[in-house]
Amino acid sequence: MNKKAPAPSRVSFRPLDSFDRAILRIVQKDNKMPQRQIAERVNLSAAAVQRRIAAMEKFGVITRNSAMVDTRSVQMGITSIVGVMLTDERLETVDNAKALFRTAPEVQQCYYVTGGVSFVLVIVSQDITTYEETTRRLFAQNEAVASYRSLIALDRVKTGSDILIP
Repeated sequence: MNKKAPAPSRVSFRPLDSFDRAILRIVQKDNKMPQRQIAERVNLSAAAVQRRIAAMEKFGVITRNSAMVDTRSVQMGITSIVGVMLTDERLETVDNAKALFRTAPEVQQCYYVTGGVSFVLVIVSQDITTYEETTRRLFAQNEAVASYRSLIALDRVKTGSDILIP
């Protein structure tokens, strides 16, 4: 008799305490700050900070360490916010769209949303010609896309990924 293996249980991280939150506030602003300096700011030892950061990475509290790149310095002059409406909201249609958008290098951010559109994407392109090529590939030639609307940003007033940590 074939029994289905039970789904692996997800080990959860302990609730964040005030030290974890203080560390997160610092590393999301500057993740290259030496742990010794972080330790001084939060009143812990460097070893304790190292253990806490490692644990938060292991359990997915910290999901990534990356550098913010100025779009102008790499000649990426077009930032567009795009609302995408799918033809339907069946699981297969949505999952295929998520997979496509997730793997498209031009897509900087992608959100599956409610409220009149299926997805909201932030796309960064070199120029308007490159942007048009991207929209053709991702939207116009995609039978699952009913419509899309682009808003071209005139100025990147505020960008980033920092979240307010209570």
